[in-house]
Amino acid sequence: REELTHLILKLLQAWKEPLSHFNQHIEHHQELPDDSLSKAKQISNMVHELKTGVEKVTEKMQSMGIISNSLNGMASSEGTGLSISNEANTMSDSDFIHCFRRDSNKVQSYLKILKCRIMPENSC
Repeated sequence: REELTHLILKLLQAWKEPLSHFNQHIEHHQELPDDSLSKAKQISNMVHELKTGVEKVTEKMQSMGIISNSLNGMASSEGTGLSISNEANTMSDSDFIHCFRRDSNKVQSYLKILKCRIMPENSC
C-alpha cells in the first residue's frame, strides 16, 4: 500500500511541470480552437485536484496507521528532483498526450489496486 501510494504521488508530481509547459506551448498555437486550450487547462487542473486528493487520502491512511509516515514531504516538488529536459521540449503534442494517457491509466490502475488492498470488502 505504501509503495503504491508513493508511486501514485510520484507520477502525479512528475506531470506538474510538463503539463504546465504543454499548456504554455499550445497557447502559442493560434490555429487551435479555444476548446483544445480549455481542455488542456482542464486536464492540468484535474491532475492538481487528484494529487491534492491523494495527499489527503495519504494523510488519513497515515493517521489510521494503514501506512507509515515515511511519505511526508513526498508530495512537494523538491521530493522529485525532476525538470523538463530538451527531449521533452521537442516531443510532439501527440507523443506527449500518448505518454500522459499511459501514465494516467497507470494512476487509475494503481488507485484501484490500492482501494482493493485497503478495503477488500469491495469484492475486488
